[in-house]
Amino acid sequence: MHAIITVLGQDKVGIIAAICTMLAENNVNILDISQTILQTSFTMVMAVDLSASRLSIGELRGALESLGASIGMSIRIQREELFDAMHRV
Repeated sequence: MHAIITVLGQDKVGIIAAICTMLAENNVNILDISQTILQTSFTMVMAVDLSASRLSIGELRGALESLGASIGMSIRIQREELFDAMHRV
């Protein structure tokens, strides 16, 4: 299953490293990644493959939200088909 992860918050050192490390530890493959800094705000969108992960999407959502809280970021995950449907014009 593919999913979209979004990350928002104030820019600081180590954001990408923390998130990518947690994903790698749970066998989540990053398919594509885009990040930018708008003034002092960090934004990132990742397309990921969960097919080899030991965690369900719900468990991964909880882990990402906990990680986000610990580093002061908002981290969300959605199934790719839901994300696509929400953003279809």
